[in-house]
Amino acid sequence: MTLAWGKTTLDCVDPERAARFWSALLELPIRPHHDGWFDVGPATTGGPALNFQPVPAPTPGKTRVHLDIWVDDLQASIARVEALGGRFVSDIFSGLGAIMADTEGTEFCLLAGSPL
Repeated sequence: MTLAWGKTTLDCVDPERAARFWSALLELPIRPHHDGWFDVGPATTGGPALNFQPVPAPTPGKTRVHLDIWVDDLQASIARVEALGGRFVSDIFSGLGAIMADTEGTEFCLLAGSPL
C-alpha cells in the first residue's frame, strides 16, 4: 500500500481570489480545475498542492489546521501579505513570527529564521 500527500484543501467563498493570493505569495502557478475550483502549486515535483474549493458561506470559528510559511525577512513578508490583501493578526514567538490571515480570513503563520 502506498500513501502520498496530494493536496491541502481550503474552503473559500471566493476560491479564485484566495488562489490568486496564495499563488502570488508563494510564487507558484495557479491552475483552474472543476467548476470554480483552483490549485496552486505544487512547490516541488510530485509535491502537495493547495486546493481551493468553493463553499456557500464562510466557515465560522478558528481553523484547526494552518500553514507555516518560512521566511528570511519577517517584516518584508508581513508587508507583502498585506499588499496582496491579507492581514496581520498577531505576533508569535516573541517577534520571531506572525499570525496572518489571507483574503478569506484563513490564518497562517510566517516564521522567521527557519531553514530556507
